[in-house]
Amino acid sequence: MEQQIKTIEQEVNTFSILSKDDLENFRLKFISKKGIIPSLFEDLKKASSDEKKKIGKWLNELKQLAEGKFKSAQEALENSMDESTDAIDLSLPVVPNKLGNQHPLSLTRYRIIEIFERLGFNLADGPEIEDDWHNFTALNFPPNHPAREMQDTFFIEKNPDVLLRTHTSNVQIRLMKKQKPPIRSIMPGRVYRNEAISARAHCFFHQVEGLYVDKNVGFADLKQTLYSFAQQMYGKDIKIRYRPSFFPFTEPSAEIDISCLICKGKGCNICKHSGWVEIAGSGMVHPNVLRNCNIDPEEYTGFAFGMGIERVTQLLFQVNDLRLYSENDIRFLRQFKPVM
Repeated sequence: MEQQIKTIEQEVNTFSILSKDDLENFRLKFISKKGIIPSLFEDLKKASSDEKKKIGKWLNELKQLAEGKFKSAQEALENSMDESTDAIDLSLPVVPNKLGNQHPLSLTRYRIIEIFERLGFNLADGPEIEDDWHNFTALNFPPNHPAREMQDTFFIEKNPDVLLRTHTSNVQIRLMKKQKPPIRSIMPGRVYRNEAISARAHCFFHQVEGLYVDKNVGFADLKQTLYSFAQQMYGKDIKIRYRPSFFPFTEPSAEIDISCLICKGKGCNICKHSGWVEIAGSGMVHPNVLRNCNIDPEEYTGFAFGMGIERVTQLLFQVNDLRLYSENDIRFLRQFKPVM
């Protein structure tokens, strides 16, 4: 019983009382009729005469300690309430509650997800800290590709390489490894690249990539999917074009441009007087990528695409400096409303 009393004494000393609820919990636990200390006095009745004298002294000291702490805490809480009440000026006008705004990147992200969900795509997610195989090798990047170098990638460890993902394509690989086709998913998320921070570049940004793998998937499916997305995101009058390009993980590959929303295709600084603004990269999934994920390219084909959420947001809200997105300036954030 001696050890039990010492343990309870330590609990009394370390019990934190910061509010009325804490005070009541302390009372119920230690000094109420059904509390720990009164129950010990009941147990004392069963002890021998010699033990009662020694243990009774310890219990009385424990009871005085608990009651003293309760009284002191009670007085301190009452005094603090009196002081706070005195500080309130009831003659002041009421400060109205202000609703916050969602971040412009979040608004755009939710809108993109909403559109692709209507097109039959579901959501997939994966780690931001990734290994070389999922981030580069499985995506058909050759060993000497510039993206693997330190100037483009944040490496956490070398040999074996561990890094901050440079795109959300790593989620595509993980998805194809654990799920058999048909696969139809989008992968929004944050990515990292070792770039100097400026109005047009940042060391982190946000992407959304898409993947569709099934039997008899063709380039026409890719074109119609992205055309439908562009119309729902930017309006039915939007024009879209495809330019041949190269990506290690797709073949054939194409850049996706839309007519400039600022100048309506007439030419301005945003579109560099071309009338077109690039919004995404795309292409048919390379056979080597399918093989790396144990999917037979003779049986299945697929398309993939990726776009920067900052770029889409720039076109929707005409924001010309990427740094504004991460500065958390409330004056900037208050300007945005959900995209319809």
